[in-house]
Amino acid sequence: MITRAFIAGCSGTELTPDEAAFFKDAAPWGFILFKRNVDNPGQVRALCDALRETVGRADAPILIDQEGGRVQRLGPPHWSKYPAGGTYGRLHANDPLVRREVTRLGARLIAHDLRAVGITVDCLPVLDVPMPGAHDVIGDRAYGRTPEQVAVLGRAAAEGLLAGGVLPVVKHMPGHGRAGADSHLALPVVDASREELERHDFAPFRTLTDMPLAMTAHVVYTALDPDNPATTSSTVMSEIIRGHLGYDGLVMTDDLSMHALSGSFRDRTEAAFAAGCDMALHCNGRMEEMTAVAEGAPVLEGEALRRAEAALQRIRHEVEPFDPVDARARLDAALAMVA
Repeated sequence: MITRAFIAGCSGTELTPDEAAFFKDAAPWGFILFKRNVDNPGQVRALCDALRETVGRADAPILIDQEGGRVQRLGPPHWSKYPAGGTYGRLHANDPLVRREVTRLGARLIAHDLRAVGITVDCLPVLDVPMPGAHDVIGDRAYGRTPEQVAVLGRAAAEGLLAGGVLPVVKHMPGHGRAGADSHLALPVVDASREELERHDFAPFRTLTDMPLAMTAHVVYTALDPDNPATTSSTVMSEIIRGHLGYDGLVMTDDLSMHALSGSFRDRTEAAFAAGCDMALHCNGRMEEMTAVAEGAPVLEGEALRRAEAALQRIRHEVEPFDPVDARARLDAALAMVA
């Protein structure tokens, strides 16, 4: 069975006949859900089942951005609200391990919510380290203001997801925290030296290279490649992501429909693969754009296939007993310590 190296969204809470036919023909590796795709738990579960049925793979990954705070696709009244990553970093505790364990607990609860409706991948943790004066697109989504704190709490979140049978996606590799623009709207350009980038921005990613999935940053680093953002830069991919960071997991693009990128959608897709990305991500569910991405995405094979298969093997199909009511009570008690 042929699978193409892209991840796609859909337009609503149910698949349209055109979407079902397209996915059956185009055979994406996986899918991603947004708020427009969410109504209630039964509906989300049915949509996940329908998406997997189109490609004939029960293990087709279904992704979501469920960070907490301002980035939470599943929310009340059917799902709990979760704090932004920065909240965990502000916990008052004499022992810094408390912050780590509470962060892990929050992610474990999120994993419980996601697994219950068939979602197997969460685009979390955010490993970006914000800098003073940067755009607030990262802001309180970050776990702290130092590479060390971001790395420790980011790993705790990733491990909480894995314990609950959900794969984490570290983002935005190799670092979005210094960017002066929101890459959803414009192309950020970072002028810091390579030495400073490696010491500060890239550092958390280097400590989580054992994680199975990563997402690129649509950011230009002039010290590395003044002409191309990381997503379409062979220099950033080879020298930094695969080289300096030593990352051998599956690298997916950030959303190709973001305005940081230019050119046709086929051109964007082909440029990302030419740079060395393993997987293209397209999120908005617009058929014309998805079709162009599918045309530009290669068959999933070789090293990219190996990395994709290795990632799926990290999903725990039997998770340890977990009491979400007790866990939520413990999380709320800990969050009461936040200033």
